[in-house]
Amino acid sequence: MNVFRILGDVSHLLAIIILLLKIVKSQSCAGISGKSQILFALVFTTRYLDLFTIFISVYNTIMKVVFLICAYVTVYMIYVKFRKTFDSENDSFRLEFLLVPVIGLSFLENYSFTPLEILWTFSIYLESVAILPQLFMISKTGEAETITTHYLFFLGLYRALYIANWVWRYYTESFYDQIAVVSGVVQTIFYCDFFYLYVTK
Repeated sequence: MNVFRILGDVSHLLAIIILLLKIVKSQSCAGISGKSQILFALVFTTRYLDLFTIFISVYNTIMKVVFLICAYVTVYMIYVKFRKTFDSENDSFRLEFLLVPVIGLSFLENYSFTPLEILWTFSIYLESVAILPQLFMISKTGEAETITTHYLFFLGLYRALYIANWVWRYYTESFYDQIAVVSGVVQTIFYCDFFYLYVTK
C-alpha cells in the first residue's frame, strides 16, 4: 500500500470525523445534506459487502467497518437525533436523477456480471455523484458553514490523493482500473465546482 492511498484514507476519515464533530458540538445538522449522507451510506454498504467473503488485511477491515459505522451514525443524527435542525426544504435534490442512471450503468459497464461485482461497480459510480445533493444545497442557500466547507475540502483532497494513488500504481504495478479512475476523475471535477462555489459565495 503506497503513501497516497494511506493519506487518501486518512483524509476521507478526517472529513467524516469533522462532519460528526460539527453535528455533535453544535447539536445541529444545519447546512448538511441528509440526502448526500444517505448516498454515502449506500456507497459504503454496497462496496463493503466483501467483508463477509474476502479478508485483505486488518487495516482494510478496520477502515471498512469504521466507514460503515460513521456513515450510519451520521444518517441517524440527521434524520433522528437532530431532525428538528435538518433543513429538508433546501435539501431538495431528487435522488432518482442519480440512482436510476447509476443503477443502469452498473449493469451495463462492469468487470463481471455477478451480484457482488455489480454492487461494487454501483458503489463506485454512486460515490462519484453522491456529493451533488450537498453542492446543490450550498448553491441553493448561497452559504456554507466553515466546518461544512472543511468537510468538503477533505473529501476533495481524498479524491485528489486517490488519483495520485492510481497514477503511482500504474507506473509501479502496471495496474489500471478504468471504472474507478474515470469515476474518481468525475467526482474530483464536482469538488472543483465546490471550490468555485466556495470562492464566489
